[in-house]
Amino acid sequence: MHIERIEIRYTQMELVSSFETSMGVELTEDHIHVRVDGDGLTGWGECVVEEFPLYSSETVQTAWSVLNDCLIPAVLGKRIERVDEAIALWSKFRGHRMAKAGLEQALWDVLAKAKGISLAKMLGGVRDRVPVGVSVGLQASPDALVRKVAAHLAEGYGRIKIKIAPGRDLELVKALRRSFPEILLQVDANSAYELSHAPIFKAMDEYELLLIEQPLSYEDIYDHSKLQKELKTPICLDESIHSVADARAGVELKSCRIINIKPGRVGGFSESIAIHDFCAAQRIPVWHGGMLESGIGRAGNVALASLPNFTLPGDISASRRYYKQDIVEPEFVLGPDSTMAVPTGPGIGVEVIPDRLERVTVRKKEYRAG
Repeated sequence: MHIERIEIRYTQMELVSSFETSMGVELTEDHIHVRVDGDGLTGWGECVVEEFPLYSSETVQTAWSVLNDCLIPAVLGKRIERVDEAIALWSKFRGHRMAKAGLEQALWDVLAKAKGISLAKMLGGVRDRVPVGVSVGLQASPDALVRKVAAHLAEGYGRIKIKIAPGRDLELVKALRRSFPEILLQVDANSAYELSHAPIFKAMDEYELLLIEQPLSYEDIYDHSKLQKELKTPICLDESIHSVADARAGVELKSCRIINIKPGRVGGFSESIAIHDFCAAQRIPVWHGGMLESGIGRAGNVALASLPNFTLPGDISASRRYYKQDIVEPEFVLGPDSTMAVPTGPGIGVEVIPDRLERVTVRKKEYRAG
């Protein structure tokens, strides 16, 4: 396929309600959407950067610069038949995994369309529906959290993840277990704790959590191995895992028993598949995280989560969980069994609605092959 045109858009989508984590409060979601055109076909990708370097060191501005200066010039005008050919063209550029992932997703999409197959099939997916859950931000009080979770359970979500932060942790777990003793429940610390906080997590052992996600530093693997030794509850690494090499370190050091895979964090679907395959060989379950994606990124998430070792429910909630109106049709909806359908149409399997995309676009830039 001849890569004839690429477009990037800085988009800002207003959330249905504020979303609070240990890193702060989000009111809008700032991402970069990528469009790739070649041989009469269009592919779409989503770069899940944020306005500020909180979850990741990357931001909208850094990703825009790297896409503009490095990644797009590497592939524009080239003939690309496989995604690994594109990765080889930009492999000399270090880091900037979210920027790479956004462009890589668009290439996967357009190449799947060229073959007339779904992205899920292109990636190696085996399911037509994937189990999903919902992520609940920090609330004003334990009672408010119970009410929020009750509403999500009524919507049909079968697994609940709550955000925690120092001083806002164990009492939240206790409140939920009193109200909902049987639900699938996990917590996410987003790197907010230190090893000295181990007693808090040891106290959580009696509440039958599915997992404790990323309790310690986003750069740490070693101290997580110390903490995991003290806990019955599995630790899941998220921010610490940027590659299959990191996954190998986490597993061999016994720093975790579960790994969260987010394509943006690890540089795209190719590295995600490598981590998935390594974990499957080691009998380490994986699940798919979320970055409050629009329907473009969400379509990719659902496709990837259809691979066989994604055995735990992912953070792939319905479109209306975060946005009053998505930028794709059909929007993603929750099934009655807390699953989501994997699109079967060519590529990502959803259509981008131009006027909706235009309404959320802050700025855009177009690149054409000479």
